[in-house]
Amino acid sequence: MENRERVTETLYREMGIDPKVSAFGAQIEETLKERFAAIDETVEYNQLKVIKAMQESRVEAACFAATSGYGYNDLGREKLEEVYAAAFHTEAALVRPQITCGTHALAVALSGNLRPGDELLSPVGKPYDTLEEVIGIRPSKGSLAEYGVTYRQVDLLPDGGFDYPAIEKALNERTKLVTIQRSKGYQTRPTLSVKRIGELMAFIKERKPDVICMVDNCYGEFVERLEPTDVGADLCVGSLIKNPGGGLAPVGGYIVGKEKYVEQAAYRLISPGLGKEVGASLGVMTSFYQGFFLAPAVTGGALKGAVFAANVYEKLGFSVLPDGRESRHDIIQAVTFGKPEGVIAFCQGIQAAAPVDSYVTPEPWAMPGYDSDVIMAAGAFVQGSSIELSADGPIKPPYAVYFQGGLTWQHAKFGILMSLQKLLEAGLVTL
Repeated sequence: MENRERVTETLYREMGIDPKVSAFGAQIEETLKERFAAIDETVEYNQLKVIKAMQESRVEAACFAATSGYGYNDLGREKLEEVYAAAFHTEAALVRPQITCGTHALAVALSGNLRPGDELLSPVGKPYDTLEEVIGIRPSKGSLAEYGVTYRQVDLLPDGGFDYPAIEKALNERTKLVTIQRSKGYQTRPTLSVKRIGELMAFIKERKPDVICMVDNCYGEFVERLEPTDVGADLCVGSLIKNPGGGLAPVGGYIVGKEKYVEQAAYRLISPGLGKEVGASLGVMTSFYQGFFLAPAVTGGALKGAVFAANVYEKLGFSVLPDGRESRHDIIQAVTFGKPEGVIAFCQGIQAAAPVDSYVTPEPWAMPGYDSDVIMAAGAFVQGSSIELSADGPIKPPYAVYFQGGLTWQHAKFGILMSLQKLLEAGLVTL
């Protein structure tokens, strides 16, 4: 055992990791055995849940065949949507390569279910930056605001709790849809657990039973044993190049929930009158099925990486969210450096640990959809895939970086060690 450890230590050193850094990481890892065992138990449960959904849907080899053109009678597409509905315990699902990203999936779900004169309510504060232009918080061509949909927001309390009196006051006769973002986005607020999301939706439904409750589930799938649809969500939305794609899906997004709301989204994605009946799978079905099959295990590895990162940087005195001990509800780990140099060095370390484009040095730039320069690190097999090892952050106070992904725990660990190495070389930490 000792000899094997020395061989690994030598390889770390050859790949640019100072022995002090790897030794520090080993000390942290030793303290996390119970946390990692609990994550493995959740992975096992969710793996069985996915297999059960695939077996009950009678997935067969014919499901992997490609279709083109209109894609009528696409067995693989129809079965895959059946699998997603079964796994998320919903009436229907829309799972398509024509959905380009999480923001697109959310835009489709919102615009498919809102009409002029309706009001959209966010009871959990400001949504993720790219959704601001979808809604029209920041003016943009084709926004919901341009189509006469108004928006109302209730901020979280300073402790991250729900402002129930303000939410009750904000609900009115025009409130058609409530959007709840599970993950923190570029904010230093807690990620919402499935339990808390359920409590919030129950409160809202008691006061307005006909309102549509939609959850932005990005980064949260398979982190817990339950999904928001298990606790009352009418719609749940996410991206296939995050958790549920398992690192294999090359593109795509999903919308699951009540049949009438999913159908409305399909009409918006494709065309009124066509909806779910068309949309060729173009040869991606094997990746979609296999990625979903692998998703629980891949998510578990990413979750271990996030817990490891929290404990490493908390030990070094940085503010981390979640902290090293609290329960986890998504795969994102925020670390606040308080200065741009920390964010940049961290991201450059993650890039240097990548299997693809490791020689590239990421720099901040004016990325479309954001209100400040953003730095992104992702040497990924799928461009922009954030279930693969990645990190990003806006270059603005409080100068926090957001780390996520890792198709294996071992790669996530290497990425964190390399980020620490870059901070050490920049004189931003001492060991």
